[in-house]
Amino acid sequence: MATTRTDEPWAALLDEGREDARLVRQAFEGAREPVLEPLPDDLHPTLAKGLRAAGISELYAHQAEAWDAAAVGPFVVTTGTASGKSLCFNLTTLDVLCSDAKARALYLYPTKALAQDQARAIAAFRLGRHVRPSIYDGDTKREERTAIRKRSNLILTNPDMLHMGILPNHAAWGDFFANLAVVVVDEAHVYRGVFGSHVGNVLRRLRRIAAAYGTDPRFLLASATIANPVELAEGLTGLDGFAHVERDGSPGAARQIAMWNPPVTDEALQTRRSALGEAADVVTELVVKGARTICFVKSRKGVELVAKLIADQLADAHPALRDRVAPYRAGYTPQQRRELEGRLVSGDLLAVVTTDALELGIDIGALDAAVVVTFPGTVASLRQMWGRAGRRGRGLAVYVAGEDALDQFFCRHPDEFLDRPVESAIVNYENEQIHDPHLLCAAHEGPIDPEVDADVLGPRVRAHCEHLVAGGSLVERGGRFTLRRPEDYPAARVSLRSGSPDSFAVVDVSQGEILGSVDAARAFSTVHDGAVYLHMGRSYSVSELDLHGRRALVEPFTGNWYTQPKKETDTHIERLLDRRETMGAVLSFGMVSVTETVMAYQRKRLPDHEVLDLCALDMPETTFRTQALWYELDPSLLERDFPLELLLGTLHAVEHSQIAVLPLLAMCDRWDIGGLSTNLHPQTGGPTIFIYDGHPGGVGITQQGFLGFERLVADAYRLISECKCKSGCPSCVQSPKCGNLNEPLAKDGAAEMLQRMLDR
Repeated sequence: MATTRTDEPWAALLDEGREDARLVRQAFEGAREPVLEPLPDDLHPTLAKGLRAAGISELYAHQAEAWDAAAVGPFVVTTGTASGKSLCFNLTTLDVLCSDAKARALYLYPTKALAQDQARAIAAFRLGRHVRPSIYDGDTKREERTAIRKRSNLILTNPDMLHMGILPNHAAWGDFFANLAVVVVDEAHVYRGVFGSHVGNVLRRLRRIAAAYGTDPRFLLASATIANPVELAEGLTGLDGFAHVERDGSPGAARQIAMWNPPVTDEALQTRRSALGEAADVVTELVVKGARTICFVKSRKGVELVAKLIADQLADAHPALRDRVAPYRAGYTPQQRRELEGRLVSGDLLAVVTTDALELGIDIGALDAAVVVTFPGTVASLRQMWGRAGRRGRGLAVYVAGEDALDQFFCRHPDEFLDRPVESAIVNYENEQIHDPHLLCAAHEGPIDPEVDADVLGPRVRAHCEHLVAGGSLVERGGRFTLRRPEDYPAARVSLRSGSPDSFAVVDVSQGEILGSVDAARAFSTVHDGAVYLHMGRSYSVSELDLHGRRALVEPFTGNWYTQPKKETDTHIERLLDRRETMGAVLSFGMVSVTETVMAYQRKRLPDHEVLDLCALDMPETTFRTQALWYELDPSLLERDFPLELLLGTLHAVEHSQIAVLPLLAMCDRWDIGGLSTNLHPQTGGPTIFIYDGHPGGVGITQQGFLGFERLVADAYRLISECKCKSGCPSCVQSPKCGNLNEPLAKDGAAEMLQRMLDR
């Protein structure tokens, strides 16, 4: 157990947590001295002068390494939070722009806020006429766009604008593409799963257009620490030969890490005090002691609640501090955002509560403490948030666990959690549901010639195009593929956040605005009549799902319940891709079709999850193709002690537990995964458990489960066997998304079956 200095503002908090066992583990990260290198001798004089004027007279070792790597080929840098990753790609880019008056560069950011931050950082170097950055996104006024294309040599944008506005109109960007020298992809770890698979296609289209104008730009990527940065970089761009810059030369603060588990309030049910209430107590204590703190919460509603709880506590005991805590959420204007960030950096604001989704867009440097409420989905994200702690050479990073299965699993294995390697980021650009629409976009941008384009669009581009010809979308003339309807604008139909081109618009009838869209495959279970729907952390009630108009009509919701759909699911095995025998089971991976029918939905009261009622629905069935793993159990595993009723509950509980821990193998959320367990599947002829990608076409999530199946079984067994509940709870086998409303479930049977598999 690490020791805490008594002069730290959090010393009393940790002592109290130790005494009542809420502090389940404390660790300590030592400080790291910087490793410095001189500025490169061959840096353009104007840039060298600008760096020195901005107070940069030396480089960290990884920045110097990136400079050398960029001279050879593409690179991906994965050093820690606030380590100066931006300078790794800015050095090369700005040097090229200063050295070549015709050169152009493109920066891609997942959020508008990050692009704005980077534009300000570049402006601080005062490079004058040499570097003329401009933001080009959906907020850019139309009357300014032509001038930006002509004047700017550094465009900062996002993948959506590149996909929708720039590539389809490349003729208007001819000079830009003819001189494109550098492409920067920052926060590359965000581009995973469906979004990443889309971006992988967009970047290939970008390379294809650049080649058509005679350029082959260098790709420079920056990412949070992940397990497979080179693989991700290659998957996103289609290039190989990436150098990996990972040796962090920046100074690191000494940091205490505290894993905090709210106390049990009901021993029999193993329910715990709300993580939000616990986090509010922790942040209040830190504010009272003068520690500048950032608190990350998953939902906007949670942000507002935690901020209110903190303010109420301070109003009673420390009224002067009440106005020094603020929520930080989407919807603020840039000016409001800057004001909040400035108050936090100056110390006028002592704490900010924000959604973890906004971590990317907040420019505050390091603070005294970072509090993360419930597991954010990946160890990589958690560590990035924790990296905010350490303003004066020392910091506190707190993880407040929820009652979810993964949170409690981590609390039972704190050392393993703290030492756990970061996850792999998965992309599958050739997912048919994603890839084919992008081929239509590419055909709109210019005829596809498989002999020429295979190097960029992939070796199977001809087969994909022929499939689109058969579907009536493309025509082949002289070995080249073009749109059947040349006037079509396919990019307008492709959302980079959706796994399927078929979707329902979500419309807020109170404001008359479209909030977003939901894949058709998920619409019936998430936006059915009466559903409570969460968007950007805000709750809405669905008043009508308009099947003909392909839209869900919603209105703001303030009730104290949530909804859970009851559905029937069937799977049909379509294609076997891989198979092996392990642990007393025949394990397979391949393509399946999933058919779902939503039959009803439950309303459950917050916060105790008590069922209020069950409401019937009359919905059509939906079918989608996706990737799945499935395994058939050897009869000897079930030869005794498993009568039919127990077997059904056992298989169901095993399925839930494995879905719960699959995010430990792949960067995903349990909501990205579906499952089915049956005592008799018509194609396998026996007891079978299916775990499938919840996105049409699949993005590789269950393939990671197939490859790491033995660990998946072991983690699921520990999740169940170590939980102290009697018959199953949200911390082990109950699932918040179960289509059978968590019936039947047999916790003991699942533990026994998994144990038998491990014994094999």
